[in-house]
Amino acid sequence: MDLQEILYTKAKAAKKAAEAMTMVSTETKNKALLAMADMLEQHADAIIDANRMDIDAAQAKGVRKSYIDRLMLNKDRIAGMADGLRQAAALPDPVGEEDYGTVRPNGLEIRRVRVPLGVVGIIYEARPNVTSDAAGLCLKSGNSVILRGGSEAINSNKKIIDLLQQAAYGAGIPEGAIQFVDVTDRQAVQLMLRMNEYLDVIIPRGGAGLIKTVVENSSVPVIETGTGVCHTFVDETADLKMALNIAVNAKTSRPSVCNAMETLLVHKDVAEKFLPKLSKTMAEKNCELRGCPRCREIIKDMKPATEEDWHTEYGDLILSVKLVDNVAEAIAHINQYNTGHSETIVTESLTNARLFQRQVDASSVYVNASTRFTDGNEFGFGAEIGISTQKLHARGPMGLTALTSTKYLINGDGQVR
Repeated sequence: MDLQEILYTKAKAAKKAAEAMTMVSTETKNKALLAMADMLEQHADAIIDANRMDIDAAQAKGVRKSYIDRLMLNKDRIAGMADGLRQAAALPDPVGEEDYGTVRPNGLEIRRVRVPLGVVGIIYEARPNVTSDAAGLCLKSGNSVILRGGSEAINSNKKIIDLLQQAAYGAGIPEGAIQFVDVTDRQAVQLMLRMNEYLDVIIPRGGAGLIKTVVENSSVPVIETGTGVCHTFVDETADLKMALNIAVNAKTSRPSVCNAMETLLVHKDVAEKFLPKLSKTMAEKNCELRGCPRCREIIKDMKPATEEDWHTEYGDLILSVKLVDNVAEAIAHINQYNTGHSETIVTESLTNARLFQRQVDASSVYVNASTRFTDGNEFGFGAEIGISTQKLHARGPMGLTALTSTKYLINGDGQVR
């Protein structure tokens, strides 16, 4: 079969399975999720062997260390994938939830209930953990899924998907509900973007280039998960020890992820005290600082920041730093340069905290906490399908509810209009 035939065969199977999924009980879905989790842990060594092939290929290409970190799987990360599936099993099933009900004067009974989206397409890059997260959440929310991972993780993904399919189908999930595009030809993405007859929604997860391609070229509805140009603002009233801990965590705990801080804003009145401590600690973490002219007057060896830096999601141990005069200037800078992901203020001022949370335009706005918590697991959703940075349908970490829509059920006894 040529590429188009391969894609359409998978899509037709997913569509058929999606129809069958509407009749699958919560008990069966949970049984499948638990079996999928057990399967991953039982075959962790085989997954790691496949992942090693991907890592070796990536290293041979000379990719950066942060990219390898995204790609790498080990026993702990596989256990985390399994834990995400078990958490999804433990969560309430959103399908059938009623959030509105009324009886009209004419006797019509109207209810609004949650229903699956149908067939969900996920296009993602070098994170093989997305394979299990996406499959698990789609199944629990009653959907079929078509997964298209990046070529960099092809061996890892093929092994993971094989194990998930065995476990899910063995537990009663309809055959075809979990599809994986194991063709690395990029044309596969372009074909998926035009499969309106079979796909109900596409969700891209990856870098700015992938997301831009999907958003601009898809005729299938898209839920845009975003790049993360995330900021931390150290206010004039901030506890500077707390601010340093938050900044270091937000930047260095895992710099390759989308909820890592990329720009630090510091109030001018605390800069003389704070910046030397920040510079020393970040140097110990091998994190490069790029600062505005006022920052470089305080820290002489700080590299200059350019206009491009304020727009950049580094995904690496690089941090841009800017001094601001007040909270209003910090908010203005964030709203100009952020990507709608996650922002935080470190402050002891309740007034400034409330102003920051009210005016900053982002999916997740923190006070006195690291942006690294923007995550489905941390928010209590189990695994996540992605972080939506758009405003329609879903915003922020997307759990089970974000993978459903609604429909109205109306019962009458002969009413006509």
